[in-house]
Amino acid sequence: MPEPHLNGAYYGPSIPPPSKSYHRPGRGGGSSCNPFSCCCGCLCNCLLSCLFQILCTIVVVLGAIILVLWLVFRPSKVKFYATDASLTQFDLSTTNNTLYYNLALNMTIRNPNKRIGIYYDSIEARAFYQGQRFSTVTLDPFYQPRKNTSSLHAVFHSQQLVTLGDQISNYNDDKNSGIYNIDVKLYMRIRLKFAILRSPKVKPKIECDLKIPLDSNGQSSGSFESTRCGLDW
Repeated sequence: MPEPHLNGAYYGPSIPPPSKSYHRPGRGGGSSCNPFSCCCGCLCNCLLSCLFQILCTIVVVLGAIILVLWLVFRPSKVKFYATDASLTQFDLSTTNNTLYYNLALNMTIRNPNKRIGIYYDSIEARAFYQGQRFSTVTLDPFYQPRKNTSSLHAVFHSQQLVTLGDQISNYNDDKNSGIYNIDVKLYMRIRLKFAILRSPKVKPKIECDLKIPLDSNGQSSGSFESTRCGLDW
């Protein structure tokens, strides 16, 4: 029997739509963690932490060593004295601002330490008047043993251009009194000796504020008083 003629659309079972897959990008533009970068970061953190611990350990050890050395040696401050000064000329020419001077200075250095010697590798003595340097001499280096008193002798003799300006009145006052206010400063490079150990070089500065009488033609305006000098590390 012939099949009946089919009119219109043929309705069969429904066909489901194709499934869509979505990809959700991660942070950083979808880049995933690089294991090599992670390992490098951890390694750097470990190295920095180790270096910090090493530095802290070194600081603590050095501090302990310094404390032990201080307790063992108990260093005392070295004392400097200007014991005698002879000034036989100190004339300032107002025509050419030239200072003519002749000054001899004796000093003592007292090292009171029982276990510390001192190497004076270089000593430079500078003389100042009214804040202006007018002479410089270099003294011989030497070694000072423990519990020792050593002597220094410096001679300043020459002429120097000095412009005092408004301070010329101070010079006139000193000239009238016959006593001059002269500063002598010692610039040093020294090393300390602890048994067989030697310290690095240090640069102390010694300042002596002196009142020196003029002794001209055998006539002195007074006697020089021994003066303790200041020590600046």
